[in-house]
Amino acid sequence: MNMIFIIMACLLMTGCNSLQTIDARNQQHSPHNNADITATLTSLMDKEWRHGSPNCTTNSDPTFDVFTYNSSSYILRQNKCLSFEAPFIYLLFGDETLLVLDTGATKEPLDFALYQTIESINKKVSMRQGIPTRKLLVVHSHSHADHYAGDQQFVTQPDVTLIEPNEKAMRAYFNFSHWPNGEAKLNLGGREITILPTPGHQEEAISIYDEQTKWLLTGDTFYPGVLFVKHWQDFKQSISRLVIFASTHEVSAVLGAHIEMTNTPGEYYPIGTVYQPNEAPLVLSLDSLKTLNNELVKVAKPSELIFNQFIVKPMNTAQKTLSNIARWMTQ
Repeated sequence: MNMIFIIMACLLMTGCNSLQTIDARNQQHSPHNNADITATLTSLMDKEWRHGSPNCTTNSDPTFDVFTYNSSSYILRQNKCLSFEAPFIYLLFGDETLLVLDTGATKEPLDFALYQTIESINKKVSMRQGIPTRKLLVVHSHSHADHYAGDQQFVTQPDVTLIEPNEKAMRAYFNFSHWPNGEAKLNLGGREITILPTPGHQEEAISIYDEQTKWLLTGDTFYPGVLFVKHWQDFKQSISRLVIFASTHEVSAVLGAHIEMTNTPGEYYPIGTVYQPNEAPLVLSLDSLKTLNNELVKVAKPSELIFNQFIVKPMNTAQKTLSNIARWMTQ
């Protein structure tokens, strides 16, 4: 499984079937100047994430960079020396349930004690509030291995519901009868979460809206990096769907699953990079999402689109084939 994704990752950087390249960097807004980024997000905007080491044999960073946004919202980033993907994992506490979005890119609990780390945070929060620990609900932004590799740490644990990252499990749990249309609601206990289908990068991709923080969590659909698109029309519709949703919901920040861009507009770190000393912020603005949507409306066929804070790349035939094989292994 890991070898398939390594091969696919390498192929992803070897050209695309786009008919044209559009450089839209001059149209891209900066999230630092966007009114949607409120003062309460300053700490997240200014957060300098642990960004790996030039020599991983001497890396002494912890397995997780844990960021406390507030007493009920946490973000974990995996150590880049464990996986160059360094995915972000989101923890959202309700009064009854703790939502865990994604389980990282490493399987072995000895190297990657994700469940133990989350339960430690769970206990600390509960002790501070004087209530029992929350039960866990584990969901995935999509079914690529760097977002579900840690699942086995959860499957045998008590008070854990894990939604497997496949079409059958996703549709059954969230009751999507007309995918990708519609949306699902989760009540974590005093905290409502909205699940939005956003296929395009991958067939089962979802985005999550949190009513408490006003975060829009977009996985690999939209983040500061190279957005690989498997199904172009699905991707266009998903971005449009997010913009339409945001028109009736306050969005404070758009947060994805990786950072791959540098601080230089339109430049990204090569795939496999384990040291990113000048990486871009994790936070993207709603204006950034709207700008992407406006460009996609103009482009009928798969095309590479270059922006300051992200790049859109259509997958070629070989990349899609490997993606299909990887997806088949999760179904």
